[in-house]
Amino acid sequence: MAKAKTVFSCTECGAQAPRWQGQCPQCKAWNTLVEAVAEAGGGSRFAALAGSTAQLQTLAELEPREEPRTPTGIDEFDRVLGGGLVAGGVVLIGGDPGIGKSTLLLQALSVLAGRHKAIYVSGEESGEQVALRAQRLQLDPAGLQLLAEINLERILAMLRDERPRIVVIDSIQTVYSEVLQSAPGSVAQVRECAAQLTRYAKQSGTCMIMVGHVTKDGTLAGPRVLEHMVDTVLYFEGDTHSSFRLVRAFKNRFGAVNELGVFAMTERGLRGVSNPSALFLSQHSQQVSGSCVLVTQEGTRPLLVEIQALVDGTHSPNPRRLSVGLEQNRLAMLLAVLHRHAAVVCFDQDVFVNAVGGVKIAEPAADLAVLLAIVSSLRNRPLPRELVVFGEVGLAGEIRPAPRGQERLREAAKLGFTTAIIPKANAPRQALGDMQVIAVDRIEEAIDRARELEG
Repeated sequence: MAKAKTVFSCTECGAQAPRWQGQCPQCKAWNTLVEAVAEAGGGSRFAALAGSTAQLQTLAELEPREEPRTPTGIDEFDRVLGGGLVAGGVVLIGGDPGIGKSTLLLQALSVLAGRHKAIYVSGEESGEQVALRAQRLQLDPAGLQLLAEINLERILAMLRDERPRIVVIDSIQTVYSEVLQSAPGSVAQVRECAAQLTRYAKQSGTCMIMVGHVTKDGTLAGPRVLEHMVDTVLYFEGDTHSSFRLVRAFKNRFGAVNELGVFAMTERGLRGVSNPSALFLSQHSQQVSGSCVLVTQEGTRPLLVEIQALVDGTHSPNPRRLSVGLEQNRLAMLLAVLHRHAAVVCFDQDVFVNAVGGVKIAEPAADLAVLLAIVSSLRNRPLPRELVVFGEVGLAGEIRPAPRGQERLREAAKLGFTTAIIPKANAPRQALGDMQVIAVDRIEEAIDRARELEG
């Protein structure tokens, strides 16, 4: 019997090489080539589209229309999706094992099944296991249909016969096609199955949600083309030991990106949190040094997050710089600005910075809050409990404005904060109730005004 021909496929980009080598010849990634059986050539996979030809049109002839959305019934999930599911849209959701992906989708489908035809395709669990989860979550599974199958051709045949409105594929790594000889979860299988399912969703107008596994680095497993192929990419974040979960949108063709949905894991599944700022603010019995409240912006939602800093004398030649939830390289830059322009010395101190609640802050508007928390910890002087701060700090020591400054101030005033230190360019033209707004232009000015408030 002839030996099957093998090739080596890159797990990052999907490129193939005839023999193994340490670096992928296409994407230049190291140690990503995996041996797989070479697939037989054939053009039958795209025969369904062979007869369809696109007509050339001018842009003025097209009549754009707003796509109607299908709300899932879960407000926080709809916020991340941009208002709901879009007909023909494909959503890819990833996250660590056991974080709540299947739970959230089962809850959403149980609500949608009362208004639309919905099908849950389970490739990782049997039908009895899914039914047991629905019973534990006290869901109404009357209109929800289930298919426990991992064969792509059988799944597509069922979808063409039933023509559902919403479909969940849990998960794409378990589905395999008979056209390919490689095992489920391989680069070729994931790419081919996702392409076929996406093509069906676009042709039929079905809302499709695919669950994707993640690697050790937290990125979606499989080829990178998987993220480019779909319309929306969502990530589940959060510690499995904590009851809070964050769903973040990294790509959305039908809505805003960087939206954030906040959930709490309960005995009856995931529940949306209406006031997420309360999760990221600690309740101290007395004022403590090194704590500063930041007003950050996640998509269209302003959030209040407590930034904590601990500055302690170092006991080694190399002081430690550690940040959790914030960029560590930016912390080193801010300490240099603090030394140069405000004459605050930290080169002989260990500096630790933490964003409370496990939230990750990527915007530079957190710079001013980080520096004020560091100065407060270094001097052991607590900042006022009713103070909020935001603003970007430049290398020249200037305080740069942050986007949507008025919305941040209104959110802080709604939660009872009475004082704010903000960039001068974000100063409101009209008073915001009883809130005292302190507009600063330089980092040394901000530190001086915060010191006056301490007294």
